[in-house]
Amino acid sequence: MTDDANIIRRYFTTYSGVKLPFKLVSELGAHEIRNRNTFFQGHFDADGVLLGFQKMVYGEVELEHKYTYDASGKLKQAEITDADGEVSHLSF
Repeated sequence: MTDDANIIRRYFTTYSGVKLPFKLVSELGAHEIRNRNTFFQGHFDADGVLLGFQKMVYGEVELEHKYTYDASGKLKQAEITDADGEVSHLSF
């Protein structure tokens, strides 16, 4: 997703909700993903805001979301890449 040193990576078993941005739930420790076939790798800023995530399946990215927020913290844009590499751009 990004190699920025300010990005905090956290791991989860799933997400909840149907509205964007998704809420990642059931956090895993980094050591817990070694033996998992499927997990979500969330990318957060220093304030804990979800910037995006990748759904990892057998070591490959199956789905990716990238989020952009306005100055008030409201979701402004979402870029979604599906398993086929198709990219959708949504503006709010």
